[in-house]
Amino acid sequence: MQVFEKLKQNYDFRRLYRKGKTFVTPYFVLYTHKGRKGKIRLGITAGKKLGCAVQRNRAKRVLYAAFSQSIKNITLGNDFVVVARTKILDVKSTVVKSVLMTQLEKAGLIIYETSVPANIGCCDETGQ
Repeated sequence: MQVFEKLKQNYDFRRLYRKGKTFVTPYFVLYTHKGRKGKIRLGITAGKKLGCAVQRNRAKRVLYAAFSQSIKNITLGNDFVVVARTKILDVKSTVVKSVLMTQLEKAGLIIYETSVPANIGCCDETGQ
């Protein structure tokens, strides 16, 4: 399973705001830009307009859960910043995950795994 690093520095966030592609949904705004090779880096923000600290932290948890569920399909070498919006407080991470996947498809950052049928290229116990 792939793991992502957290963006923590202000200049990383500013770089994505300035140079990144923007995808807007009712639940979040996604900024994406090329980053370091072989790494996926993620930063999540939730402003005070969202509510008190409990609500902001819940929004961040929902976004982290949605991103971590869909990380196996994301191409490497990209940085992401996700800005939470107020409607995210009313939904669960599964809904946010499906919206995130559609936005990543629009951005062209999804890898689809081709599945090989189990019986091709192998033989049973008798050697046939």
